[in-house]
Amino acid sequence: MALAPYAKQPWKATYLTVKFLLIILSLPVWAVTFLFIRPRPTWSWAQSMVIAFLRAVGDIPDAVGALSFPDYHAISPTPNAEGVWIDGVPHLITAELKVWSAVANVTPARIPGYWYAKKGFPGKPTSPIETGQRVFLFIHGGAFTQLSAHPTSITSTLTWNLVELSDNAPHALSVEYRRSSTYPLPEQHPFPAALLDVLAAYDYLVNVMGYDPCDVIVAGDSAGANIALALTRYLVENKSTADVALPPAPGHLLLTSPNDADILGPFGLGMAYCNRYVSPASLSPFVQARFEGFPRTFIIAGGAERLLDQIRTLRDKMVKDMGANQVRYYEGADAIHDFIIFPLYPGRFDAFKAIQEWLA
Repeated sequence: MALAPYAKQPWKATYLTVKFLLIILSLPVWAVTFLFIRPRPTWSWAQSMVIAFLRAVGDIPDAVGALSFPDYHAISPTPNAEGVWIDGVPHLITAELKVWSAVANVTPARIPGYWYAKKGFPGKPTSPIETGQRVFLFIHGGAFTQLSAHPTSITSTLTWNLVELSDNAPHALSVEYRRSSTYPLPEQHPFPAALLDVLAAYDYLVNVMGYDPCDVIVAGDSAGANIALALTRYLVENKSTADVALPPAPGHLLLTSPNDADILGPFGLGMAYCNRYVSPASLSPFVQARFEGFPRTFIIAGGAERLLDQIRTLRDKMVKDMGANQVRYYEGADAIHDFIIFPLYPGRFDAFKAIQEWLA
């Protein structure tokens, strides 16, 4: 099935009208049903209602296309974060990434990033960076096609909470990478466009701002966690390449509900079955995804999310290659996918407390 099959009018208006009518009609049915039986025994009535609603509206962007969010074309003014332009890094592209970029006709681009700051700290880090000062590089989720690094996006709740965890990591740079799309929307920015953009943002932190790579915490949720893994893999696997001077890999990796796949353009879905950058958790013998040399990693999953088996497999593969002392795993009991981004979700505070302890 094509992405966003109802993106064009009049099908879009028809779909949205029918969809919202069905949701309105479903509300009293859910309300009565959840008085007696709930999807998970541990869920409250209110929690069951909220999750049913989120699931009902969650597939709307897949049907009609991404909602309107700021994108890489411009820095969208906001009083809550400071925008910055990040130049592309064509001089850092080598090995397989160079081949994939050429095949997909993807080139480096100038993209925005948004600085988030802990309360009481300057909106943007000041140079020179103090020795030992840590920073988050945040990569937002959204199935590679939706949401934004901008503070108006729901994923910004995660960024805001991360910078409040420690005085030693009071800033986060959230990357406005190019979102992918395909027919019937314009076919643009397939893999590895987002990886090129995040590579530029990481280089910006290390070689422009002056952060020590070991003090960079690369964090991502859902699709953003997949891109975080791909960035780290690229830096680790190509650290000894003679033709480019890549910065060293980051010191920490934080993955929330990591997701696989992307819009793969000319490569087709077959790439998802055999590419370690796209599907690092795959058990296929064609995917030789190893994790030697990866930094300390914290993985978060929801016990009720559909990706749970995949995330546990990723955890097991990383533990096998890196050692149990290098991989921390937190599973929210009966929690949904990416639960940590929802401000009032039960158990969210405990997840952030676990991250805080891991960072200490």
